[in-house]
Amino acid sequence: MVKLRLLNTIAPAYFYAATVVTFALHFLLFMPTVFRSPDVALNPTMLVHITVFLFLMGNALGNYTMTIWYPSESGNETVIPVCSPDCPDRIDAHYLLNGRHFCKVCKKVILKRDHHCFFTGNCIGNRNMRYFIMFSIYTSCCCLYSVVVGVAYLTMEYSISFENPLMFLTLLPLSTGYFFLGLISGLQFFLVIMLYVWLGIGLVSAGFCCQQLLLVARGQTWCELQKGQLSESRGTWLANLTDVFGSRWALGLFLPVQTVETIPGNRQVYHDHRHD
Repeated sequence: MVKLRLLNTIAPAYFYAATVVTFALHFLLFMPTVFRSPDVALNPTMLVHITVFLFLMGNALGNYTMTIWYPSESGNETVIPVCSPDCPDRIDAHYLLNGRHFCKVCKKVILKRDHHCFFTGNCIGNRNMRYFIMFSIYTSCCCLYSVVVGVAYLTMEYSISFENPLMFLTLLPLSTGYFFLGLISGLQFFLVIMLYVWLGIGLVSAGFCCQQLLLVARGQTWCELQKGQLSESRGTWLANLTDVFGSRWALGLFLPVQTVETIPGNRQVYHDHRHD
């Protein structure tokens, strides 16, 4: 249990650090170099890319905040269960009744729990699933966009060619060797590492997004999938998506705003009439 709580602290710190570094690299290195113009300091091309980057990053951070701001914990619990000290760490939650789970990490009762997200430090359930999915989408887009701009920067600043598709596969091991031999600078080595960090986060986030969209469309959760309940029918895919994304789903695609209604005093979604 100590390992899970430690991961619950380290993962958000890692996300914040990666966000700050990404901001700094884009505005201090990438934008002034890749989109520079000898005539003007701020050309239209640079403005477009700054706008795109801020839009992607703003939505990623906004939905990250909304995921934390609207937790899926039950507001009607008078008694919080206590987990046995002998319970193994591989079991992070216990099923109660009516779609409720007790999360060992959060120490809270979660409504329609899907999984515990260590990057946000709380559980993903019926109330914040929509924000988690949008957070995954925009994080993936922002990271993959950073990979493209980072590659352009390395090509222009260090004359590294990426025409060979295998170059990206060999770039990190070669750069590591060159760095310890003193053939490349620490900044260049750090930028190469960040390319792989962005690529890894981008692909993982895209995978999470696809998985969650599939489960939501089928009216399922990750907890139910682990119990082998994937084949159970839970309504049409359109009704299931509306249940999570709300009636103002189109607005939520572009802005990190609340798109689902909640019942005062209870943190369930109005559209959620199903029980596990």
